[in-house]
Amino acid sequence: MNNSGAFTKLRPLSLLRQLSNSSDSTCLQALSNSVSWSIYLDQGKITYATHSVEPFDRLERHLRRLSHKIPLLTSEVRVQLRLMFEPDSHSQLIEHDSNSISYPPEYQAISWLVSQQHLPSRQAAVLVEELVKEVIESFLLIKEGTYELTEALNRTPKNCRLDVDKILEHCQARLQKWQAFVPQISSPYQRPYLLINSKVEEKDLPNLQPHLTNWMKGFSLSHLAVILNQDEIELAGNLYPYIVKGAVMLHEPDPPFDKLPKIFEQRSLFSKLIAKLVRTKEKLSITINYPSIPQENIAPVQRLLQISIPPRENFQEPTLSNNINPTFQRVTAATITAEKVHKIVSVDDSPTILKEISYFLENENFSVVTINDPIKAALSIIRHKPDLILLDLNMVGIDGYELCRIIRNNLIFKNTPIIFVTASKGIVDKVKAKLVGASGYLTKPFTRAELLKIVFMHLT
Repeated sequence: MNNSGAFTKLRPLSLLRQLSNSSDSTCLQALSNSVSWSIYLDQGKITYATHSVEPFDRLERHLRRLSHKIPLLTSEVRVQLRLMFEPDSHSQLIEHDSNSISYPPEYQAISWLVSQQHLPSRQAAVLVEELVKEVIESFLLIKEGTYELTEALNRTPKNCRLDVDKILEHCQARLQKWQAFVPQISSPYQRPYLLINSKVEEKDLPNLQPHLTNWMKGFSLSHLAVILNQDEIELAGNLYPYIVKGAVMLHEPDPPFDKLPKIFEQRSLFSKLIAKLVRTKEKLSITINYPSIPQENIAPVQRLLQISIPPRENFQEPTLSNNINPTFQRVTAATITAEKVHKIVSVDDSPTILKEISYFLENENFSVVTINDPIKAALSIIRHKPDLILLDLNMVGIDGYELCRIIRNNLIFKNTPIIFVTASKGIVDKVKAKLVGASGYLTKPFTRAELLKIVFMHLT
């Protein structure tokens, strides 16, 4: 087999099957849409697999699932793990070393958990297998890209050796189950939001789990499934009737998850089409400029939305009357529970950063208190008793380290997550952060998705 090449249809599947017959230790590296996959094999067995989209987020999700069975996998241990092993760059590629490949940081983190007796070897093998399945599932969806075979280093401990055919069989079965939800669901990283219209009355909403409605605020299906301790496909199946009815709207994945291959690639076109429609009690006759959508694929959308869509030859830009009154209203945790789920305090002497954090979080229905005077911050924090504290590292008058030490000295905040918001993430900063009791880092500049990731780690 060639050591490099380009993908054609179903090439990922045939590549793995060919490698299962190899007696060498090798790493299959693939690149598609700026995402890199690395699949490690030893004598035809898979020992690990990863891709470059948030590998430590993926590890955190699976550790969270295991923590229900293994009490030693506490949130403190998981935070320490990320501080020790997570690279500074979110998209850092695996480094080459004399034409050979070492195992990635998150795999080394798993080995550390075993060595520190936080995770039994048997459970580490289960963890690796689940991570491999998720990565291979996305790998099989690649339509085009490039690949390279490189020698893998043997000195890293192998937690398990997985049969290629069994892994492929499992992943293909899951992908077939996902197909039952297309075109409405195209990715486990889509983000569901509750909506309500005249066709779906409020009395229908309690059928959804209350805990689910509380957290349906920017988290993806994949993250929601972990919060609820459910399988992703099970959760998608529970939400699917509400998506079809129009009670739940799916937003596209946040970056960088939007770079991963979709289960149904044309879903993004349907999403744009649906998002531009305004529902009314009567049918609407509109014209839409999406000539790339096959006419046979328009029919399901026409039935779903009960609108009149003209033939392809009459497609034009959408035109909606100004006097149309939308009947859709965003329904969030605030309208269901009358209270916001968590209170977050942000301390920063930059009004711009405070405004950005407030916008990102309040838009998702968290209660946010902003403090721009670090000298008065400690008393204000004691008064508000937040569930999570975002703390700027470099402030005039008192730095974040000192303020964190003061907060930690109060027994009320012994277990409250304190996150440093900083432009620096060096080794020295990590050591100092650990000494004063910080729980983690949020590196400037940050996105809404990165901020929500911090919330997912520490509050869900």
